[in-house]
Amino acid sequence: MFHDFINLLYPPACHICEAELLKSDHILCTNCLHDLPVTKYHLDNENPVKKVFYGRVKIENATSLLHFRKKAGVQQLIHDLKYRGHREIGTYLGKWLGEELNETEAYQEIDAVVPVPLHRKKLRQRGYNQVEDFGKEIARALDIEYVDDVLLKETATQTQTLKSRISRWGELEETLSIARPEKIENKHILIVDDLVTTGATLEACSHKLLEVPGIKLSIATMAITD
Repeated sequence: MFHDFINLLYPPACHICEAELLKSDHILCTNCLHDLPVTKYHLDNENPVKKVFYGRVKIENATSLLHFRKKAGVQQLIHDLKYRGHREIGTYLGKWLGEELNETEAYQEIDAVVPVPLHRKKLRQRGYNQVEDFGKEIARALDIEYVDDVLLKETATQTQTLKSRISRWGELEETLSIARPEKIENKHILIVDDLVTTGATLEACSHKLLEVPGIKLSIATMAITD
């Protein structure tokens, strides 16, 4: 009853257009949901996400749920998740992509989901890793482990926006470490992140994980920049 009372005073709104949501809607109104630029890249493994990493690191499978375009709906979703505390968006996108991957043969061999880590200082400031709920929902859909205590970020880094991919990759890899490698030895790991841009962050994480014996890697993100 209390939840219904709160909804009466502050009816939930669409995270993109801010229209009041119907009872049948969640996170997004029907119009905004249908307008989302869905990639369906999991259905074709020779896709733009995987091509980002050609010649850089060996990736078995790669996909992103959505296309990211500036000043568009997907940017608003990720902004609300990352900076406004709306963790339900990560859960929503994780359930969505998790259901898709659960019906895709190439992703049936995944053994565990590992998130791109946050440094503990940033984690304290934000209160959560923005990819945590996304990754947990994918792991739940695939009925596999979510492992967030193996790939660690030991050093905080400054913004990487204006740096080249090569310099970003080198600096990022130096900030990462592996703990409890036995938890993921000889396993196929799905690395999850919010966004693929240059791929430098995911490349650094991949190289660090490949230090563990017997590892195979795949990638899944919420979105990829066009």
